[in-house]
Amino acid sequence: MPDSLLNFSWLSLCMPSTCSKKCPNERKPVKRRFSVAANKTEVPVLKGLQKRQKKELSKILWTEAAIKAIEGKAESKKFKNLSPKAVLEALDEAIQHSKWESALKIFGLLRKQQWYEPRCQTYTKLLMLLGKCRKAEQAGLLFEVLLSDGLQPTVDVFTALVNAYGMCGLFDLAFSTIDDMKSAYDCKPDVYTYSILLRCSIKNHRLDLVSQILAEMTYLGIECSAVTYNTVIDGYGKAELFEMMENVLSDMIGSSTCHPDVFTMNSFISSYGSCGKIEKMERSYEEFQLMEISPDVRTFNILIRSYGRAGMYQKMESVLNFMEKRFFSPVVVTFNTVIDIFGRAGNIEKMDEFFLKMKHQGIKPNTNTYCSLVNAYSKTGKLFKVDSILRQVENSDVVLDTPFFNCVISAYGRAGNVDKMSEFFSEMKEKNCQPDYITFATMMQAYKAKGMTEVAETIEAKMLSIQT
Repeated sequence: MPDSLLNFSWLSLCMPSTCSKKCPNERKPVKRRFSVAANKTEVPVLKGLQKRQKKELSKILWTEAAIKAIEGKAESKKFKNLSPKAVLEALDEAIQHSKWESALKIFGLLRKQQWYEPRCQTYTKLLMLLGKCRKAEQAGLLFEVLLSDGLQPTVDVFTALVNAYGMCGLFDLAFSTIDDMKSAYDCKPDVYTYSILLRCSIKNHRLDLVSQILAEMTYLGIECSAVTYNTVIDGYGKAELFEMMENVLSDMIGSSTCHPDVFTMNSFISSYGSCGKIEKMERSYEEFQLMEISPDVRTFNILIRSYGRAGMYQKMESVLNFMEKRFFSPVVVTFNTVIDIFGRAGNIEKMDEFFLKMKHQGIKPNTNTYCSLVNAYSKTGKLFKVDSILRQVENSDVVLDTPFFNCVISAYGRAGNVDKMSEFFSEMKEKNCQPDYITFATMMQAYKAKGMTEVAETIEAKMLSIQT
């Protein structure tokens, strides 16, 4: 549904209006089981792909039921004295799970309650959610509703609106909002406001705005915090603007209010390590050690990934040994990184060794783990091991996602088993995992390889519709 239509749906609950449109209900996944071939025998696998632990499942079901129950009442004019606890909890859950449409409907219902008192904090949470979901138009409308409620916007409200515009790349509106803050009484932009704006600029690859924002902060006498410096350092590092990154570090060291920390160090070594500048990465690590900044698990994960990508497997394993000696417990990301690196290198024996070690240490594999394993087995022609992985997934509580299905579809497509590939594609849609460009491109290639031109053309049309 176009955003413009949805605006009328939730706005009609907030303000008197003659227009009303109902949003379509979310599709309920249909449960189904299927089987994959293993050693020429049909073995049932993946019965209930999204098995969860009983406690976790009941919590998820309760949350979804609570949101839908309150959301259903939002369409009626009868419910004006509901339990505050039920409505507010449903709103918090919708926000927490990024269900922005449900959140706006529930908020409309909230405003109709006899006990309702408008609060800036509620608007701030909703505006941040809309920014996260990149819904700038709805954020602007919500701000108008706030004003109609007779509220005076706070710094937090304005900052959330800046975030919503900035996340959508609407920097003219973001800067205009900051100008409104400057002219408002007791509502001047602070370091948090500008840090949010810097983060949005970097996320949208508008690094040309960074110096402008920093200059404005200096003019207004707003000193950078550690978060501000780290945001800019990380942005420059990812863009491989190393000289500018080093200059910001110098400013940070010379600052009287904050100093480099482990986040600064991680940004530096990640920036150099990601582009293969191993010597500079190691030098940076030593320099931060001289500043008495201690590494954390993420630091070691970055070193492992950087050495692995550079093919320096001995150094990668030495980092793992160092972690063990210094009592740094590896986490799931640590093992996933090692498994993925050995898998890409075709070293199945080492990959299996670390996968086994991961399970022995009580660390639960996730979808990233299984994706790396499936990819590696598929590329080395060990399809029987893919079937083994699927049986392990059956007995786990891992919540599967689109990338996992893409890996499995690719594995069977590469092996020429288009029947099994299409079976997984059907299951993917039934489990409410939306296929993406990679899904269709993979299937199209597999069908073309089998000479199934008409089916490939149908898949290609779907792929192109996603692009547009």
